[in-house]
Amino acid sequence: MCLNSDLKNSIDWTARKTDLTNLVDRFRGQGSYDCIVPFSGGKDSVWTLLYVVKELNLKPLVVSFDHGFYRPNLIKNRENVLKKLGVDSIVFTPNWKLVRELMLQSFLEKGDFCWHCHTGIFSYPMWIALEKKIPLVVWGEPSSEYTSYYDYSEIELVDNDRFNTVTNLGMSSEDILSRLGSDFSMRDLLPFTYPPAMELAALGVVSVPLGSFIPWDVKKQVSIIQAELDWKGDTVEGVPPGYEYEKIECYMQGVRDYIKFIKRGYARTTHLTSIDIRNGRISRAEALKLVEEYEGQRPHALDLFLEYTGLSELEFMEIAVSHKLTDAPNITSVTIGRRPNDSELWQKWSGVDQDRKNEMLHNWRQNK
Repeated sequence: MCLNSDLKNSIDWTARKTDLTNLVDRFRGQGSYDCIVPFSGGKDSVWTLLYVVKELNLKPLVVSFDHGFYRPNLIKNRENVLKKLGVDSIVFTPNWKLVRELMLQSFLEKGDFCWHCHTGIFSYPMWIALEKKIPLVVWGEPSSEYTSYYDYSEIELVDNDRFNTVTNLGMSSEDILSRLGSDFSMRDLLPFTYPPAMELAALGVVSVPLGSFIPWDVKKQVSIIQAELDWKGDTVEGVPPGYEYEKIECYMQGVRDYIKFIKRGYARTTHLTSIDIRNGRISRAEALKLVEEYEGQRPHALDLFLEYTGLSELEFMEIAVSHKLTDAPNITSVTIGRRPNDSELWQKWSGVDQDRKNEMLHNWRQNK
């Protein structure tokens, strides 16, 4: 990622901006909407929507996939931004009975319960592109900003290849359905599948991240959306003060980062402070102090996650540790993190039935 950062600084961003202008002009005024903007209400999608409306002067259809864990402040941000910018929007919320089993099954298989979220976020807007015949889809940051799957040397395509490389954890909808059994069908899994490439090609779909065309600078962008749209950050479990813009969308974020810490020995604070070290904002010593203070704490959201999945904490640790990298340090002691100020407002839905959980856990133990 450091090499990617160096490459980013060598890009001719003036030429890339011209490429963006030429691209959007191909689609401007061709239908009811000029483009689709996938939207959560977090910092990146808000900045993208602001740029599309104000800088590119496009008419977007805003498409949101509601993963089920939007926080109260995030919902207020969404409503405020959409009304201030004056855009049309649609929201899709998948079947909760399916979601809770997808969470458990993907946690068992991959040590990551967010399969339904990631696949839905990146596939559902593409289905809407086909349905509404809107061939341009504009995303936010490129994956090259944070990963090494792609780099800044060329325009990144948010397509089926990226979906299968980066998004779905190497586990297709067919894969996960075969493990869930007969209670669900592929019709139920459709929102989590990528549309057929031939249908997208026939429509001439172009799906790209805005960050391939303009230099992505999160802190600068956050300051702009705060000033122009009154966008507000939030506290996030396992994230230090000063990063209130990061991952505010989901009240399960602390659980995901806790699992990452168990599996890999580092989590969100390392990620954020590494970016700031590369940009000369903090020293390595300052970063290490924050990592020591905030990383690896047990999140309060874990209690809710256990309710949703039907797992005991012992079963949770069994599954998480089974996915641990061999050189990741063992957890010897756990502290409890700060309770988020909105935790009493988090939605508490019914969890996986104990008999069903036991069946899924048994099958996993037999096959691992």
